[in-house]
Amino acid sequence: MKKYYLAVDIGASNGRHMLASISDGEIQLEEVYRFENGMVERNGSLCWDFDRLFTEIKNGLRECERIGKIPATMAIDTWGVDHVILDENDQVLGDTIGYRDSRTAGMDKLVYEIISEEDLYARTGIQKMPFNTIYQLMAVKQNNPEYLEQGTAILMTPDYFTFLLTGIKKNEYTIASTSQLVNAKAKDWDYELIEMLGFNPKMFQPVSLPGTKVGGFTKEVREEVGFDCTVVLAGSHDTASAVLAVPTNDDNAIYISSGTWSLMGIERSEPDCSEESRRADFTNEGGVDHRFRYLKMIMGLWMIQSVKKEFSESLTFAEICSRASVETIDSIVDCNDESFMAPKSMILAVQDFCKKTNQQIPKTVGEIAAVIYNSLAKYYQDTVKEIETITGKTYDKIYVVGGGSNAEYLNQLTEKYTGKIVSAGPSEATAIGNALAQMLYDGTFETIAEARECVARSSDTF
Repeated sequence: MKKYYLAVDIGASNGRHMLASISDGEIQLEEVYRFENGMVERNGSLCWDFDRLFTEIKNGLRECERIGKIPATMAIDTWGVDHVILDENDQVLGDTIGYRDSRTAGMDKLVYEIISEEDLYARTGIQKMPFNTIYQLMAVKQNNPEYLEQGTAILMTPDYFTFLLTGIKKNEYTIASTSQLVNAKAKDWDYELIEMLGFNPKMFQPVSLPGTKVGGFTKEVREEVGFDCTVVLAGSHDTASAVLAVPTNDDNAIYISSGTWSLMGIERSEPDCSEESRRADFTNEGGVDHRFRYLKMIMGLWMIQSVKKEFSESLTFAEICSRASVETIDSIVDCNDESFMAPKSMILAVQDFCKKTNQQIPKTVGEIAAVIYNSLAKYYQDTVKEIETITGKTYDKIYVVGGGSNAEYLNQLTEKYTGKIVSAGPSEATAIGNALAQMLYDGTFETIAEARECVARSSDTF
């Protein structure tokens, strides 16, 4: 009987239940359920509807039961930084506010009154992003300090869903590292830092590695979905799972996990928390097997996804790429400028940036898309140069994984700007990496190298 591993992969715009199995030495994937996701406005804030998302997780489990493909294990991955605080009755305190909400404005200054930006990076190695958990918790401290006083546990988004399935609370390492509260050298919560900031250290439990068994479903979940299943921890941060599925063991390669965000970097065994690294804006996020994802977060295809919704014509991404490919406009924007984080109009944000920097203002669909795609490729070029300068190494190849690996035009531009060979795929890297962590847990693969070799053999099937 075929053994199934269920990867529940929830991104900012949708979630999927993907069943993975091994057949003839290759990984097979089957999507069994898909649902939409997005922030909603609640009490003046941009929030996630976690209650609905958990219902969707159970709906997907019921679909597995309906089609007769019961997974032996399952794991959940999501985006980073967002979290819940639970009280003594395991109830969520406050609204489930998302990372694009404006509540973190100015919170960095309050943090730096307690610890300097330089010292914070030296401890955590995490790139400053205005929405990191550290700044979200500072906003909670300012606006609702009672939540920190009443809180008995803080759970990152996938940790929370795992708790709802099993009744067991765990903080997974890769997702915890996105908080900017994990000590890079100790690879655990920086409790001294947490106390300095006044965040109630009792809420933070020791971190657990991907491949850790959590437990089976609660009685209530078993009755709802019709079966039991062993829940394990994947690389719960979606990028950690995606990087695990990069189809190479070559140390001389750079990866881009391409989707709403572009996460571009290399895998390292030790963090680089140097001042040079901080100034270059690199992050040392936790990876599987205590590895480090040394990368830069780039705004990514969020910009294209946003302008697509604004175009008067209903166009596919392929059609948008086609129009962009024939344009000659050479305007370039800074993809990581805060004006592109959550503008009311991405088109206007791009046009305003070009106007302020005295560049040609894009007007047509093709021109707007060309500016965004070329700007991304230019950012990739700059990031490659920075990685090579910091590491003192030259890299030959860039592996693009995730949904953005299907953007052929962007891949062509990436080759043009960086001068590197670009390998695209697998597009389902996050789900594959999630499943690989489960397979490493049960001994299907002995090592990460063996797992990646299987991905490389299977790449034509994704």
